[in-house]
Amino acid sequence: MKSAVYWIATIVGAGLLFIGGLLFLAQGEHQVEEMKHLGYPVYLLTLLGIGRILGAIALVIPRFPRLKEWAYAGFVFDLIGASASHAFAEDSLVEIASPLIFLVVIVVSWALRPSSRTLKAQ
Repeated sequence: MKSAVYWIATIVGAGLLFIGGLLFLAQGEHQVEEMKHLGYPVYLLTLLGIGRILGAIALVIPRFPRLKEWAYAGFVFDLIGASASHAFAEDSLVEIASPLIFLVVIVVSWALRPSSRTLKAQ
């Protein structure tokens, strides 16, 4: 059961963030307007898009536990920052909470990861 929940959370979380990364790289009209609304430069979409794609890949490939830890940490910073940005822009509660829902999925993946995907104590 734990393994199934881990894989569901990992695939859903990584998949949605991967798709989000692709959308950020495509710099569609919605993404550009959102960056402008939040007060960020549009080039940040490229940086976030690359980070999300690489992080999502890191979560699903075998081995590289340190890389996985960095990916999880990056997603935590990304999603908390997204939520805070929407809060500071006085956006709706839905827009503020949406990144936090993704964050819960990522935290579930991290918390349930098998020992083969964790850093070993030195």
